[in-house]
Amino acid sequence: MIPRWRTLAFVASLVVLGLAGFVAWRLLVARPEVPRGVIAVSGRIEGDGAPVATKTAGRILDIAVREGDWIAAGQVVAVLDAEEVRARELQAAGALREAETRLRLARHQITVLNEQLRQSPPGVDQTRGAAQSRVAEAEGGLAAAEAQLAQAEAAHAQAKRDRDAASRLHPGSPGAEQEARRAQSHETAQVAGVEAARRQVEAARRALGAARSDLASPAARSAQAASVKTQLLRAEAEIAAAQAEAARARAGLDEARANRLDFTVFAPFNGVVAARTAEPGKEVKVGTPVITLVKLSQVYFRAAVPAGQIGRVRVGQPARVYLDGAAAKAIDARVSGVDPEVGVKLELKGEVGLARPGMPAKGEILIEGKDWPGRRARR
Repeated sequence: MIPRWRTLAFVASLVVLGLAGFVAWRLLVARPEVPRGVIAVSGRIEGDGAPVATKTAGRILDIAVREGDWIAAGQVVAVLDAEEVRARELQAAGALREAETRLRLARHQITVLNEQLRQSPPGVDQTRGAAQSRVAEAEGGLAAAEAQLAQAEAAHAQAKRDRDAASRLHPGSPGAEQEARRAQSHETAQVAGVEAARRQVEAARRALGAARSDLASPAARSAQAASVKTQLLRAEAEIAAAQAEAARARAGLDEARANRLDFTVFAPFNGVVAARTAEPGKEVKVGTPVITLVKLSQVYFRAAVPAGQIGRVRVGQPARVYLDGAAAKAIDARVSGVDPEVGVKLELKGEVGLARPGMPAKGEILIEGKDWPGRRARR
């Protein structure tokens, strides 16, 4: 019979040999060997994000994206409550329809009056006093039209000064951009008003010329024809006024629509949402960031270097990055930054593929030679 102590000693020897064999297997077989001249690093994908902010103040109704979403340039990111702006847009659209209706009626009236003038029979001679009255009336109409033109030109000059001042007010800020756009729309409306006032002056001058022609005519025209002609000239003035009103209403509608667009936040470029910094229901100011967006073409790999190896790393050295879950495919990179405290920064040069900010990854830095050693199997 074998003594018990010998049995225990034999079992203990087997355990020690087994542990030694396991350690040797882990060190020499299971653990992939790092080739000579290469440093293995680990870290994560990062990116410098750009804030995507609101252009106006208001309450957020909806945010259409989440962290990690890939979005395209022009895609809707968030929507703010624009009820008041929509009301102004509807009001401007109604004013435009009303002005266009006036314009159509005035043009129809001109057609009818031209037909009446064509069919009017020759009548009795006008008295010189009646012709003089029409001249005086036409002169008064011209004076009034010229006064309106002067007012319109003064308003346009002021609008132009306001536009220039708005363009110099903190250029680049969202509020200044919105104010500059409003000033530009106001100036456009004033330009339309000046053009309409000039057309009214031209119509009044034609009316005065016709009245003076009747006064100087050896053979005075019939009173009926003169009356129709006066109505015709008034209708032309009505067209000019309706055109001016339509131009102002159209400019107001364009401004309202532009303001409504300011209540929708769009993605400025293709990228990945790195952070969502606002939520629906929040009251925001002009320039409040809603999300942080990172361009996929500008992501990089931030890694920690093993102790004692940081001094061997130099900017410009070639590198390779392996994403978790895609370790068989290397992404070409280069060392773009070295910091003893935060590690190294690798610029991704090849196709980034599925690389996203925050994703863990591993990397290799070639610190000796120009060619990579034979590729080893990655686990």
